[in-house]
Amino acid sequence: MSSEPLALRPHHGMCLAYFVGRGYSSGFTTHMGQLLEGLVVETPVRLTAGVDAVCAACPNNSGGICDKPAQVAGYDEAVLAMCGLAEGDVLPFGTFTRLVQDRILAPGLRREICGGCQWSGICDTQPSRWDSGC
Repeated sequence: MSSEPLALRPHHGMCLAYFVGRGYSSGFTTHMGQLLEGLVVETPVRLTAGVDAVCAACPNNSGGICDKPAQVAGYDEAVLAMCGLAEGDVLPFGTFTRLVQDRILAPGLRREICGGCQWSGICDTQPSRWDSGC
């Protein structure tokens, strides 16, 4: 495993918590599942406001630029603020997911951040995988 931190958009800490094998395309869902499977508590992540490991297979990623920059930037800013983090922070994946769980998901604040997302209905009906740890 590389010691280089994995780039991760802050709001993807919520997306990964509720991922159930559905997404924008079959390529995206396959990629997301493989990424999630490979992430462990110790995996170092670098929080970024740009395209990340999840975005790599997203059809909204046009040459390294998100087609919905304002929307996802708002999601990222809210997650950073609620978790007391900043863009560029590097921390273990397990520490990041615990912050997301404890400060956003467990208190029921996810919908305030991304309730308008097209996938929000899935998140509403699934338990967070971070509830029992990464």
